[in-house]
Amino acid sequence: MQPRVQRYFETLSDAIAQAEVTDRVAGVLSLDLGFEWVRKAAHRAHDAGNKLMFIGNGGSAGISSHLAIDFSKNGGLRSQAFNDPSALTCLGNDLGYENVFSKQLELHARPGDLLFAISSSGRSPNVLAAVKVARSRDCQVVTFSGFTPDNDLRHTGDVNFYVNSKEYGFVEVAHLALCHAILDLDMGWGVGTSTSWTSRPYGRRWRTTSSA
Repeated sequence: MQPRVQRYFETLSDAIAQAEVTDRVAGVLSLDLGFEWVRKAAHRAHDAGNKLMFIGNGGSAGISSHLAIDFSKNGGLRSQAFNDPSALTCLGNDLGYENVFSKQLELHARPGDLLFAISSSGRSPNVLAAVKVARSRDCQVVTFSGFTPDNDLRHTGDVNFYVNSKEYGFVEVAHLALCHAILDLDMGWGVGTSTSWTSRPYGRRWRTTSSA
């Protein structure tokens, strides 16, 4: 592998592994504790008849759609992404793009829902506006941001994941990897010495088997 290519993937790996996690009052959490908070919050929401909600722009919109189906189909957790093109263009045209997510949350968010707010810069006005609505609806919030450590989104969640990079590619891949890690670990990845997929009534889980 060429040194430049190797350095790229080493930098990406470091960005993921060194993601910083804080709580609502900027208290520092380990990555393990951050994952566990989200995992438990997601199950509490689902078990109470509530849902997980995903929002983001551009690449973060793609991540939101990807995660909503994975948390639903594979994780068996009721999930929804607010990225329908008709909704975005209608609300953007009528109310301004800064309101495309907040208006949908006004219509659909319920107390006990869990919002995943994703923004590489942490400064997207429509994501920040949606978080405010989620709070007013007594929803819990987990955020994923990057670029600068003082970005606005980073201080709005119950738990906040921050990727210390100014590269869109690194931040977006890290956000997707962090969310996948939460889901895969919840489904039992790595408990045994080898893993494979198996079916369950409301999704799929990792089946672990011993190599002995």
